[in-house]
Amino acid sequence: MYRHVNVEIAIVGAGVIGLAIAEALVAEGREVLLIDPNEPGSGASYGNAGTIADYAVMPVGTPGVLLGLPKLLFDRNSPLAIRPDGFGALLPWLTRFAVQSLPAAAGRNGAAIAGLLDGAKGLWQDLVGRIGAADLMDERGALYMYETEAAFHAAEADMDLRRAMGVTVDLISGAQLAELEPGLPQMAAGAAFFPEAAYFTDPGDLMARLRLAAMQHAGFLSGRVERLQRKIDGVNVEGAGFRVHARKVILATGAHGRDLARQAGDVVPLETERGYHAEWDMDTPLLQRPVCPSSRGFYMVPMAGRLRVAGTVELGGLTAPPSPHRIARLIEGARAIFPDLGEPDRTWMGFRPSMPDSLPVIGPSQGGGDVIHAYGHGHIGLTLAPVTARIVADLVAGRPPERDITACRPGRF
Repeated sequence: MYRHVNVEIAIVGAGVIGLAIAEALVAEGREVLLIDPNEPGSGASYGNAGTIADYAVMPVGTPGVLLGLPKLLFDRNSPLAIRPDGFGALLPWLTRFAVQSLPAAAGRNGAAIAGLLDGAKGLWQDLVGRIGAADLMDERGALYMYETEAAFHAAEADMDLRRAMGVTVDLISGAQLAELEPGLPQMAAGAAFFPEAAYFTDPGDLMARLRLAAMQHAGFLSGRVERLQRKIDGVNVEGAGFRVHARKVILATGAHGRDLARQAGDVVPLETERGYHAEWDMDTPLLQRPVCPSSRGFYMVPMAGRLRVAGTVELGGLTAPPSPHRIARLIEGARAIFPDLGEPDRTWMGFRPSMPDSLPVIGPSQGGGDVIHAYGHGHIGLTLAPVTARIVADLVAGRPPERDITACRPGRF
């Protein structure tokens, strides 16, 4: 049976960004339909480190990363790696990434990211209050842990840059770290403590509550949008068995939006990071807050009834199977800190959208405001969900956004 649907606003993608946008739009009385082939709130929206990382102002591409890029990319165990079979297809993206890692570009990108992140925690506090999820938000901060004195002292320059961009951070000694995290083996020279950070003790439960709140007044169509076509009176989006006609279409497509963006008239250099996590069930948490061993490129997060170890970056597209050695790397790293961990109770892989400049794509299509982009958030999609929702609600209503989104425009490349 072929479905024909007419609606005011169609949101393509029902991850945390799409759900937050839907929640904001229905609160303003808009008629909204979410479209996604997967369960709303699944994928990377569920599998992330759960952290409201308003301290994550540094882009992935920096001069330091650029200097070590060849080694990073081709060392299969590095925190940033590439699948060898995907190198050719990724070369144009990697070229842009290298350009965006130069000092001036990295500085501009960091400032733009900081502008987006400013106030994100407060918007999340408002959102969890509206959706009945305040009990899932833990506000005890987050830590970057440095295992050597050299790394700890080298962090001073990094933290000074973050402070200059409005981040609250304290560099603390190994003894102070032990007071904050008594369950952590005393193996660190020190840490950066971000006291304003927060995290969610169960991202899956958070997504369930956001889904329930958004979909009380928004519709949902299960399907994959394959075609987008502008019409005189709106936009058609189509997939197997359905056609939706909407006055406005919002692309909240995460890692899957490059082709639809092209159909809208916007060439966007979007690529895919494959993120992983491993989980160990436990009654008593080993940690009190998220801890990132900075040299290892992952987060250890105490979640409800389990420890989640999440992270590392693998550029590898949407179709290749999970890389067993990336999961093994997470397990090995977790055991280097907590040697008594056995085999994990579960593992996971999901897809993150990745832009060369680490900035999301937010704003109207170059072809007109009937298509609005809202994807490409990389590692800070969860953090920026309510920020993006506010921006999109303003664009839909014809209001000037409260934040400067010039650096996020779809045509910036």
